[in-house]
Amino acid sequence: MRRYNVALYLSAFLLMFGIGMIMAILPQKMIHLSKDASHVGYLASAFASTFILIQIPIGRLSDKFGVKPFLIAGYLTCAASGLFYYFSGNEMLILLGRMLQGLGEVPVWSMGPAILALQHPRHKGRVMGIYNAAIHCGLTAGSFTGIWTQNIIRGNQVFLVFAVTGILAGLITALFVKAPKASATTSVQPHRQETGPSLLFLVRRPGTFAVFACIFLYGAGYAIFITMVPGFLICTRGSGHHAVSLLFVLFYIGVSLSQVVAGPISDNRGRKPVMVTGLGAAAFGMALFPQAPLVWMFALLALAALGLGSFCVAALSWLNQDISHDMKGTISGCFYFFWGMGYFGGPFLMGLCGAPDRWQNGFFLLGGLLAAGMAACTGLPRPAVRNHSLNV
Repeated sequence: MRRYNVALYLSAFLLMFGIGMIMAILPQKMIHLSKDASHVGYLASAFASTFILIQIPIGRLSDKFGVKPFLIAGYLTCAASGLFYYFSGNEMLILLGRMLQGLGEVPVWSMGPAILALQHPRHKGRVMGIYNAAIHCGLTAGSFTGIWTQNIIRGNQVFLVFAVTGILAGLITALFVKAPKASATTSVQPHRQETGPSLLFLVRRPGTFAVFACIFLYGAGYAIFITMVPGFLICTRGSGHHAVSLLFVLFYIGVSLSQVVAGPISDNRGRKPVMVTGLGAAAFGMALFPQAPLVWMFALLALAALGLGSFCVAALSWLNQDISHDMKGTISGCFYFFWGMGYFGGPFLMGLCGAPDRWQNGFFLLGGLLAAGMAACTGLPRPAVRNHSLNV
């Protein structure tokens, strides 16, 4: 594995490690400052507002000026958000920090895969899977570390740890990550056979909008998994802290493991079979878990996590397939734009079902929509341009 790939993975892991450490503390501080528990929901809205709106513009700019500067800026912006959290004395500063964090995470989630797609055209699935696994492993490790060190790192000090991880990630990226410069993708026009068509080709390709719709469902499923499913377990099954912690462990490990495994499979066997299988597993697990006994419930949720992760890496690779080098940042931004829309809208739509004891209807509906997406993906076309002998 190339040294600058390791640096890219390590930078993402470090930042997400810091985010994992503040996941439990940030809502508590928001409630303390606002004196209203209902205001904690604004944290998600503030994050999503910048994360969604800036995705595509950042992608376009990175294609024009180069990916690496935006990736470094993203890490440093996240570090700045940690300082906002540390010094904030009121609710508005917390929300401003959350918006900064959303802005900073945009290039971390989307620009990393863009760099890897340019560096490894034959093995996009494998390297993207490792990158996304590094992100989720960082979240898992940070969450566990936050629990173990809560008597050592007290109060606001954890936000300084988050700021330090952001700065370290930015420095590692600046010093060791190698990325194509803007001139390499925009000034020089390589042979069309090697770079593939432009974004217009992707928009016109049959099945593109079906994939975007499934990415929306993936984002909705991701958000529902880490927000509504824990609430359902607590309110309807009487689950405690340990059960909810186990749920998060299963989710992050499932998403990480599936992407490491599914990425190479999609490189060798094609993107479409992995997307279809992943959506099918997610649909089955999400639709049936509310009715199952507790042990089988966790098994079905683990299956859903594996399915969501498998779909993610295959869909991101599918979108990058046959797209010219000067559109890699844009297409990654499009992926996370639709993911962010689902992440923002999924829990809101689930909340329309009513009280937690009625959420099982929403879970069943989500499973049905994922199954419909699976059916739509079975009709995806083979690539119009055979790029590096890879299958869609």
